Amino acid sequence: MQVWPAIDLLGGKCVRLQQGDYSRETVFSDDPVSVAHHWRNLGATCLHLVDLDGAKSGSLINQPAIRGIVTETGLTCQVGGGVRDQETIDRLLYLGVTRVIVGTRALREPQWFAEMTRLYPKQLVLGIDARDGMVATDGWLETSSISATALAQRIETLTDLVAAIVYTDIAKDGMLSGPNYEQLAQMQRCSAFPVIASGGVTTLDDIDQLVEMKTHGCIVGRSLYEGWLQLPDALRRARREEGACPH
Repeated sequence: MQVWPAIDLLGGKCVRLQQGDYSRETVFSDDPVSVAHHWRNLGATCLHLVDLDGAKSGSLINQPAIRGIVTETGLTCQVGGGVRDQETIDRLLYLGVTRVIVGTRALREPQWFAEMTRLYPKQLVLGIDARDGMVATDGWLETSSISATALAQRIETLTDLVAAIVYTDIAKDGMLSGPNYEQLAQMQRCSAFPVIASGGVTTLDDIDQLVEMKTHGCIVGRSLYEGWLQLPDALRRARREEGACPH
């Protein structure tokens, strides 16, 4: 299983939010590039980057930090937040990002997203953020009327070129309370795409259970930053040799 340490960018800083609430922000570092180096030194081969400013505004804001992380560490990076047009996809891939996550526009325009996957096969990730099982959009500020599983199934009817689904349970995000295993299992059952779990991964027991569920990957954030989970231990328990990050 892949393990993706998360670097959430807000105002050029590395932060974590609780349940996607911009008023519940914890700043972990003023230098995201140094954070990326830290995770690389502990064995990370891939990073999950989120432009929180972009997620809210709909445009890429933290490009300098993203460029620095990608170019200075050489790690596999997937980036999401504010990716709403082809120009932004192009810009991120030009920076050397391996995969680009699309959420809000994929929900609103599934046909457009499917066309983008044909232009960028296996380079786009479908970001599905769920609140009570329903897809949230615009940096989690709005909740739609479509279920997370229905969106995954809709996209699957249109394209088979999606690299993966990043599935985030908002209620679990940043709460150090374990993933929502039930909804994660439901997503894995209903989709043929590889599923990366996000939100609530806190302990080695969580890693073990995700491996047992044959989850493709997991994103780990606050638990790493606050010392609840040590990255080398997580990588060993995830059987890293069986779940290498994409290149």
